[in-house]
Amino acid sequence: MPEHTSPPPRVLDLTDGLAFQGARLLVGIGADVARVDPGEELDAAARIHWHAGKRWVRLTGERVLDELAAGADVVLESGPVAALRGVRADGTSRWPHAVHVVVTPFGLTGPHRDWLADDLVLASAGGMTWLGGRADGPPKPPPREQAVQVAGTHAAIAALLGVVARDRRGAGQLIDISGQEAVAATLETGAIAWIHAGRFPVRNGGVFEHVAHRIFAASDGFVAGGYSGSNRMWTDLLAWMAEEGEAADLVDEKWSDPVVRWQGRPYVDEVVTRFVAKRGAGAVAEEGRARALPWAEVVPPAQLTENPQLRDRQFFVSVAGDDLPGVVEDAGFPWEAPRVPRPVRLHALHETPAGRAWTHTEPRGRRPRPSGARPLDGVRVLDLTWVLAGPYVTKQLAEHGAEIVKIESRHRQDPTRFSPSMRLRENAGPDDSAYFLNFNRGKRSVALNLRTDEGARLLRELVPHCDVVVENFSPGVLAKWGMDYASLRELNPDVVLVSMAGVGQTGPWRNAVTFADTLAAMSGLSSETRDPGGSPQGLTFGLGDMVAGNAAVLATLTLLADQRGGHVDLSQLEAMAASIGPAVAEAAFPPVGADHRTPEHPNRSVRAVPHGVYPAAGEDRWVAIAVLDDAQWRALVGVTGGLGVPAAADLAARRAAEDAIDAALAGWTAQRDPVAAAAALQAAGVPAALVATGQDLVDRDEHLAARGFYPVLEHPIAGPVRHEGIVARLGATPGALTSPAPLLGQDTTAVLTELLGLDETELAALAAAGVTE
Repeated sequence: MPEHTSPPPRVLDLTDGLAFQGARLLVGIGADVARVDPGEELDAAARIHWHAGKRWVRLTGERVLDELAAGADVVLESGPVAALRGVRADGTSRWPHAVHVVVTPFGLTGPHRDWLADDLVLASAGGMTWLGGRADGPPKPPPREQAVQVAGTHAAIAALLGVVARDRRGAGQLIDISGQEAVAATLETGAIAWIHAGRFPVRNGGVFEHVAHRIFAASDGFVAGGYSGSNRMWTDLLAWMAEEGEAADLVDEKWSDPVVRWQGRPYVDEVVTRFVAKRGAGAVAEEGRARALPWAEVVPPAQLTENPQLRDRQFFVSVAGDDLPGVVEDAGFPWEAPRVPRPVRLHALHETPAGRAWTHTEPRGRRPRPSGARPLDGVRVLDLTWVLAGPYVTKQLAEHGAEIVKIESRHRQDPTRFSPSMRLRENAGPDDSAYFLNFNRGKRSVALNLRTDEGARLLRELVPHCDVVVENFSPGVLAKWGMDYASLRELNPDVVLVSMAGVGQTGPWRNAVTFADTLAAMSGLSSETRDPGGSPQGLTFGLGDMVAGNAAVLATLTLLADQRGGHVDLSQLEAMAASIGPAVAEAAFPPVGADHRTPEHPNRSVRAVPHGVYPAAGEDRWVAIAVLDDAQWRALVGVTGGLGVPAAADLAARRAAEDAIDAALAGWTAQRDPVAAAAALQAAGVPAALVATGQDLVDRDEHLAARGFYPVLEHPIAGPVRHEGIVARLGATPGALTSPAPLLGQDTTAVLTELLGLDETELAALAAAGVTE
């Protein structure tokens, strides 16, 4: 890669827990990050995880804060609206020269702008909580605070979008990130099932509704896996079971029909369950990898450091500091950024004088580039991705101005177009499949049959006309077409190649086939979905796809902001493992407090009482409530009229009476509409929210409606369709949804004519030869 031509961006970190992940990710790309507090409210492992690689400056007045902001390229701020330091009463930034990214629970505008939230409340308001938990228990969000981590990740993405725009315009801007919207954009099927089918998924303890994947019990543990995706996922699993004499009647011809298999899924799962139960979890995972099948052992976070793939790729970071018990190992970053080569060694957060806040002596240089209404106007992306993680990347790039040239073919069928279970809408076909519509809006479709020599040739000829190539093939596939990174550089020396293999391009597991559920299993996340004393439930939506997709967006923007080419070797496993929070670092320290959760109350917190999801009036209706300090407890007592424990009770006293408080609070909420209950509590300053379904988000949430989060695009077959909106709201260079998802190959003629200069005769010959289909 070329040498760096300018310093990395300086980032003033004014975040709380709502966006810690955003500042951490910016450390991971080599940004120069300074905080203004020491993070003393965190335990040792959390302080290491969220703040290693930064410095902190003691504030002696507002003048020091303004001086720090004046030297920053980016100000990253988060918290409740009332606590923000950098947003004026008129809604403008106190530091207009900077890229000022502000993350609040519900955004800077709308009727809920002043509402409070922690991870539980945010996950509930955004639709994540509804998707988790047992059918006979309360809903629960994914573990390790995924809602606030998603919000923080979008803040990092927004910061780099702002840097690119600042280079073009020479001016900063205020960027609004709503935590609720960040979560709502990460639900996979949670909202789009309602949009397209008039229904929404219901929690069931971990069985995916739309793909045949789940967690299965092995003889000594658990594995995640299944048989959806390409037909080979089924035929090779069937061959494995048949070799062992355990396929039952699944070898009958009727089961070769994917529709029959889907309709008979309970029986198929039963046979697979018996097969897995006779084998050890590690053995199932190992044989699955050998057969290129998506199976993985469910491992706890404590075993992550034993993973040979992560070890081989030097994923983990080492953190040293004067107050640490030696060098502490922690989860690393989602990808190896050019400025942060592996192995990564960081210094723990430490104090520095205000005059030496920055490592680099000058702010990032501005280099003029062609301007546009959106940050990525003029950037062309060759999109070779399919299914979810890759299309989620290019979808976001399209929202902010990039031209996406999507290569696809009926000869390599994208499940989001062709799989019946992913169409959602009755009588939908490949051109109006619900999944495809949502994740591929704003793109151009070019049909190329890459199994033909001509198709591969045309693909290579497109490379010089593109700035970025994004692919999520298995390692080695691009090389077969003469499109490995070295070959791409010969075609286009400045090209950015973003590779999104499941576990990366290198390492002993490099050929592993992964789905979102197997990545969650390998990363340690699935293990933590278990209730106390119970089995892991897994996740019933593709969180791993979205986490990996966001990491790839951040990586792409990192190179575009530096105006440099490069190869991003993104491991989706590493992206997920980087989202496990302080779990790895915790091994170096004694446990922080007891686990107060029970199967009946799986949402209890070490730091807050009460903290949970409580039944409300109506069928399967729930409200999430989090009392984070004594003032909020007094407010809760005032709203409810008393819960049997004095208003003066501190956290210790409330903990001692937690069972009684939960019972009394559940009795109060059960008599009330959840929307009204949440509104009453928020009005008193108590974090609370409806546990929202897809229907609630799309049709009933007054706040999302006021912010226009589900805009309508007119599709030529499906008609008017709501889509999940744009998360990063850039004040000066806003993103836009410009067109619906394309029909298969609808832009083939236009693109091949515009970019390659083909004429009608050449196009007709290609069509006749089956190249453009």
